Amino acid sequence: MHDSEERYPPPLCHEGTREVVICRIEGWYGFEIPPEKKIMWVHAPAGYGKTAVAGTVSKKMESRTDLDFNPVGATFFFWRTSPERNSPARFIITLAYQFTISIPELAPHIEAAVKRNPMVLNKALEVQLTKLIVEPFKSLGELDDMPHRLVIIDGLDECINSDQQSRVEKQYAEDQERVQVRVLELIRTLHSHNLPLCFLILSRSEPWIKGHIESRSFQPITETLDLYQVGDHLEDVEKFVRDELARIAERLDAQPGDDEEWPGEDTVRDFLQRTGGHMLYAATVIRHIDDPYDDPRQRLQDILESRFNSSPHLAHSTPFSSLHELYRQILRSCPQANRPVMVGVLEEILMVRYYWSGSGFKAHSAINILDRLCGRAPGRGIKALRPLHALICLSGNDDRSSSDSPFFYHSSFAEFLEGQSQLLPDVTINVQKGVSRLLAGCLKALSAITMDGQVCEEHVQFSLDFWSLLWRRWDPIADADPSSHFKALLATDLTACFVQNVMDRGTRLYTGLRFCLSNLYRPNHNLIVRGEPFPVCITPLVEDLLSHLRSSVEACFRHVLDPECFTRHGTNFDMLFHGYMIRISVHRPVPAFDNLVQALRGLLEKRADLFKSLEESIKVEVEDLDYLADTKCAVMDTLKLVRQDAK
Repeated sequence: MHDSEERYPPPLCHEGTREVVICRIEGWYGFEIPPEKKIMWVHAPAGYGKTAVAGTVSKKMESRTDLDFNPVGATFFFWRTSPERNSPARFIITLAYQFTISIPELAPHIEAAVKRNPMVLNKALEVQLTKLIVEPFKSLGELDDMPHRLVIIDGLDECINSDQQSRVEKQYAEDQERVQVRVLELIRTLHSHNLPLCFLILSRSEPWIKGHIESRSFQPITETLDLYQVGDHLEDVEKFVRDELARIAERLDAQPGDDEEWPGEDTVRDFLQRTGGHMLYAATVIRHIDDPYDDPRQRLQDILESRFNSSPHLAHSTPFSSLHELYRQILRSCPQANRPVMVGVLEEILMVRYYWSGSGFKAHSAINILDRLCGRAPGRGIKALRPLHALICLSGNDDRSSSDSPFFYHSSFAEFLEGQSQLLPDVTINVQKGVSRLLAGCLKALSAITMDGQVCEEHVQFSLDFWSLLWRRWDPIADADPSSHFKALLATDLTACFVQNVMDRGTRLYTGLRFCLSNLYRPNHNLIVRGEPFPVCITPLVEDLLSHLRSSVEACFRHVLDPECFTRHGTNFDMLFHGYMIRISVHRPVPAFDNLVQALRGLLEKRADLFKSLEESIKVEVEDLDYLADTKCAVMDTLKLVRQDAK
């Protein structure tokens, strides 16, 4: 029940928040006029206050004094970590007991059913439903004039076991999909008997729950409410944060010597930005800083200035430990047979999540690309992450992810994964393994690219854009066989890859080529040579690969600056300036400089009209180089040399 001792203090909405949501639920229920659809499903990701909404609705309805009946007929709050509440074993008998209180005329009929057959309390749930609820209601005769009562079922996704026996002790819940659908069917059966009952169901949008509610048997009788989309959760979180910080500040003002005004508006705004509209995160931070034995100001500052798990102070904070345990509970819901694949996909997502930031790319499509690159069967990654729908946006229509990634509802889960390599006894995250897998897949995809071919497949386009970023993040020392990547890159036609980068206007800012150009002619610090020692097995390959990279870049620009090629495909002078000319100009002794000048001269002799475009492009862009006087002079000298040669 919502007010049981086990849940004290009961989760409730902060005053003045979730008002639109609660109003929508009350409007659907209708009090004296039953709704057309007598089931409402309210769903949201983990941490968006579903239980608080359920508790607030229950408390608010029970406090009504303008009604001559209690509108709340019964409540049941599933809870994953409670042996008595993570299975449906007590579901029907709890509802029946509460009906004897909220609808007193039912009490003698329910009591008679138990006296007739005390073993009914141990019967199948479907039998209990008939004997303890349906038949007692029918015994009352005409039900049309009876006020309809609300039955609140919260946390359906936390019903994870089919019974109360040994299954409760398991490290993961293999029964959850089946048992949650069973509870839904019990509710649908109750609905089918036309009893004066309405049902408010709150849960995460797990795919099996969503699929069942959208089925033919449920959809016509169910109103669906997305908690995330109703009202303004950003405004709700802001009100909560400001009220709670004001409360803490008032306590600080009562302490001698605390004359500094806190929090400042900048601090509040930084905190709000950090929450991402996530009430659970905001509440966790408030509990963490509201410590009478420490300085709340310093605690909040530590959070705002550091990563989620970067300080031991945060790692041992009880509120953050609770948030971590929530994440572990959800991870445990993944069957052990699927965990290796789940871990692999998470490692890969942690590596690539920023690369799709702001691109509008959907997580479903992105994970399909990861499947292709890492050799998994199509759709395997999505299936492995299925139990994590509360934390990761996997729906093709879901664009509610945090701003830094198309994957995570809130960045705190990503930071949790990164900050704690061993999440469960058999679940360990190693992002470098994900980097190496993706890099191997990208290099394999690049091997199929030719000078004249077209890059159409999404996984090949991804490889073309991001292989060099993956190479930069890859740690050869941590890899069991680093030579395989060196050999694969040596065998790749990089010239063709770079040409495709420049020619294809759909590529993402020529990323693959742009990162290769960084420090290309510096001998001791570039994409291949990074200053740290290499494993012995790849040392002989380093110079060969660096030479291959440089010669491929030079061949690419000779190709794209060829007059015939340029006329056929065109190119981008901004890319030429940013990506190549600026770097080659500061390394004039290298032979490639003469090749660049000669190629530009040949192009401009055939296309004199282009010189003005080149000159204007450089003139605009070179203004940003005022802080690099030597570089600016080198670029302008190169332009003069090209002009002279072109004459």
